[in-house]
Amino acid sequence: MTGTADTASRSLLRFATAGSVDDGKSTLVGRLLYDTKSVLADQIEAVERASVDKGMSTPDLSLLVDGLRAEREQGITIDVAYRYFGTPTREFVLADTPGHVQYTRNTVTGASTAELAVLLVDARNGVVSQTRRHAAVLSLLRVPRLVLAINKIDLIGYDEAKIADIEREFTELTRSLGFDDAAVQVIPVSALVGDNVASRSGHTPWYTGPTLLEHLESVPVEGPDTTAPFRMPVQYVIRPRTDELHDYRGYAGQVASGTVRPGDEVVVLPERHRTTVSEVRTADGPLAAAGAGLSVTVLLADDIDAPRGALIAAASDLPEVTSEIDATLCWLAEKPLLPGARLLLKHGTRTTQVIVGALGSRLDTETVSYAPAPEKLEINDIGRVSLRVADPLPVDAYARVRTTGGFLLIDPPTGNTLAAGLVGDPLAAVPAAG
Repeated sequence: MTGTADTASRSLLRFATAGSVDDGKSTLVGRLLYDTKSVLADQIEAVERASVDKGMSTPDLSLLVDGLRAEREQGITIDVAYRYFGTPTREFVLADTPGHVQYTRNTVTGASTAELAVLLVDARNGVVSQTRRHAAVLSLLRVPRLVLAINKIDLIGYDEAKIADIEREFTELTRSLGFDDAAVQVIPVSALVGDNVASRSGHTPWYTGPTLLEHLESVPVEGPDTTAPFRMPVQYVIRPRTDELHDYRGYAGQVASGTVRPGDEVVVLPERHRTTVSEVRTADGPLAAAGAGLSVTVLLADDIDAPRGALIAAASDLPEVTSEIDATLCWLAEKPLLPGARLLLKHGTRTTQVIVGALGSRLDTETVSYAPAPEKLEINDIGRVSLRVADPLPVDAYARVRTTGGFLLIDPPTGNTLAAGLVGDPLAAVPAAG
C-alpha cells in the first residue's frame, strides 16, 4: 500500500466492477493494483514467471486477482472478490464481480453497497447484451455513479470514431435507465498496456478526460444516504447493571442514513413512541453529531421500549409502517419463486414471516423493458412482487433510502438467502415491453 498521508485522513470509496466475459476485467483490476503498488514484490515475480511460462511478453496482470489455480486454468472468475488498495489521496474497497450471465446475482451482491461502478466493454464489441443487463442491475440498485471503461482500445488502433460510437450508444442506455449524464464518465483504456488507467496515454490525444485512477480519486464519495432522513435500526439495548448506571439505557446500532444530534426529535417504530435524543456516544465518548455509516449508542430522553429490531427515525420525516409491501426482487436461488410461498423477511435488524402474493412484471434485461408477469421467478430474474408480512415494518422506498428500503428473503428451513428485495420500483422509468 502506497502513500504518505495518514490513513485516517483519507476518504474511502467503495466501488464495484462488472462486465462481460473476456472484456479484460481481471486485467484492469490487476493493473490498478500493480500501478498503485498495492501488491508485494514476490507476487509480481510470481506473475512474471507465470506469464513467461505462458509465452507472454508482458506480465499477465489478471493473475494478480484470479486467485484459484483451477479458476485460472479454466480462464473464468466466479463469485465476488473484495480487493483493498489505496493511494495517498484515497482508500478503496473494490467488489470484483464475475462476468458470466449465470452469475448476474453476484453483481447484485457486489454493487449493493457500492458508491460507484466500473462497467467494462471490449472496444471491438461495444455495448452487448451483458452490458445492458449489468447497467440495468446497477440502476436498479441505485448505484450513484457509473464509469464505462472502453477496454482494449489498442486492439482497434485507438480509433476515436469507434470509441465515440460506443459512448453514444451507452449514453442512450444510461439515460433510459434514469442515470444523470453528470453521474456517468466514459474512459477509453487499455488494461494490458496501461493506457489511461493510472497514466495518461499518448495514443489518445483527443481524449481530455481523467484517467480511471484520477476519476476514482476525485469523484465525490458522499452517497445519497448521507442526505436522507435519519434512520437507525436498533442492534442492541445496553443496560449496565451497576449502582452508578442503574438508570442507563442506550440503544446501539449503525446510522443507516442521515444525521442524528442531541436534541433531535425522533420516533421509535413501529410502536410510534415519540421522544428526544439526549446523547449520542461512541466508545470514545459523546458526539455532537453522527452521520450515516457510524456505529453509535443513542440515549433517549424518555424511558420507552425500543428493543432490538426497532427503528429510530427522524420525527420530521417518517417511513411508512405497513404490512403490505410492493417490491422488486432479485431472485438469487436455484429453486424458483412461486406465489403463495411462505418465507422469512429480514429488514434491518428485524426478521419476520412473509407470504408472497401476486407476481408482477419481470424485467427483461436484454431489452431493458418490463415483460408481462411470469408464473414464477427463476434464478437471476428481476421482477415486481407483492408481499404481506406478519409484523408491520417501517420501510422507505429503496430509491430514497437504500438501507431501510432494502431487505432479504430467507428460506426458513435452511437459513439460506433467496432474494434481495427493494421496496417500491427503483426502475419506474423503464418502459413496458412491446
